[in-house]
Amino acid sequence: MKTKRFVYLTLLCAMAITLNILESILIGPIAFNLRIGLANIIALITLYILGTKDMIIVNIMRVVIGNLLRGLIFGTTFWISLGGVFLSTIVLIICKKLNSSLIFTSILSSIAHSAGQVLVVIFIYQQAGMAITLPYLLIFSIPTGIITGIVAKAALKRVHANLKIR
Repeated sequence: MKTKRFVYLTLLCAMAITLNILESILIGPIAFNLRIGLANIIALITLYILGTKDMIIVNIMRVVIGNLLRGLIFGTTFWISLGGVFLSTIVLIICKKLNSSLIFTSILSSIAHSAGQVLVVIFIYQQAGMAITLPYLLIFSIPTGIITGIVAKAALKRVHANLKIR
């Protein structure tokens, strides 16, 4: 059973890393460096299938390996990404404990991700004025959170019918 769980965790990490890289390279930013957050779909799926600990692993691996493969490890982009993932992971854990709906959880996670990134940018560049971008990012986070939540919910319906891990 441990081997099967490890294989699923590895596959989910690979999918999150792949989506992260594909989104940054192929899709690119929509406007003003805004991204949909496709890898967050995998984080949501992991949280609901494997649990909190494995979701944390997927999120950390996505940031570290994704930035490593793009040649950005420990650069500004890495820390901004890590800040967003850190805050969104905390929100995911809290929402899971509160039994929030998947779409609501996804929206809050998206908002937290944007807030975490802005906080890191403010810290790195010592520019509190960057906080002015936060309302725009938060407004954009709502539809992207809805999109990732809907996709994750649809994927979970298909996966739960065929998956027995725990």
